[in-house]
Amino acid sequence: MRIIVITGMSGSGKSTAVRALEDEGFYCIDNLPVRLFKRFVDLIGKSGETFKGIVLVADIRGREFFKGYEGVFQRIDKAGHSIEIFFFDASDETLVRRFSETRRRHPIDEECSVTEGIRIERERLAKLRQIATRIVDTSEFNVHQLKDFILRIVRGEAGENPFVIEVQSFGFRYGIPLESSIVMDVRFLPNPFFLPELKAGSGLDDKVREHILDNPRTAAFLDNFFPLLDEVVPAHSQEGKAYLTISIGCTGGRHRSVTIAEATGMHLQNLWPTVRITHRDIEKGQQ
Repeated sequence: MRIIVITGMSGSGKSTAVRALEDEGFYCIDNLPVRLFKRFVDLIGKSGETFKGIVLVADIRGREFFKGYEGVFQRIDKAGHSIEIFFFDASDETLVRRFSETRRRHPIDEECSVTEGIRIERERLAKLRQIATRIVDTSEFNVHQLKDFILRIVRGEAGENPFVIEVQSFGFRYGIPLESSIVMDVRFLPNPFFLPELKAGSGLDDKVREHILDNPRTAAFLDNFFPLLDEVVPAHSQEGKAYLTISIGCTGGRHRSVTIAEATGMHLQNLWPTVRITHRDIEKGQQ
């Protein structure tokens, strides 16, 4: 039976991963005492129920988790089960921001600050991180990207480094996407918003797209932008990044950014196996 132990830093996305794996057909249980791991695996095995595997979540909340977990893992392995340890992590800055957004206290101690809690947690989890089968750095992931990444791992897709490029359009008036790796501002291009016959359309419409792409300024921009991407995208992949998010913005996120995101995505699709194009604000940018 395939067994995945999910552990790691608080705020690193473990809950998102568990929900994705549960939907995938794994039996998931959170915060089970480590001394019960082997017994639980045996019970599931004898139950006759069919699952893709078991997901056991254990982290700093279970204080006794740090007492004998290596021995428990070894016993499960000797029983003939395939055990994988996924350690979820993120940069300190990312973790602090996530705690701030959710207004949660750090589980390490009610009295300590979030920053101090993160420091203590890193120290206590250091040895566990060293024996992990896979370290998942979620610093640059949004919820949807993390879910997709985990499913690709457990399904065995795209080898050891499932590199995914997401090209998204957005409107600056609604804020720059936090998950952006590269941000390009195309507000200098001709704006169809000010043309009555094009205003109601979007960058997906032929007339709007032609108006933008046929402009000499757009052509000159793309002649420089695409070669730049051809240099920096492989560098991100070589660094071991799992996701690269290229965000292209205009004022409202409906016309110029949409057209350029589509053109950029099509260019990259000729070079990379997994390129996705999304338009965050296309329905908002009619104002």
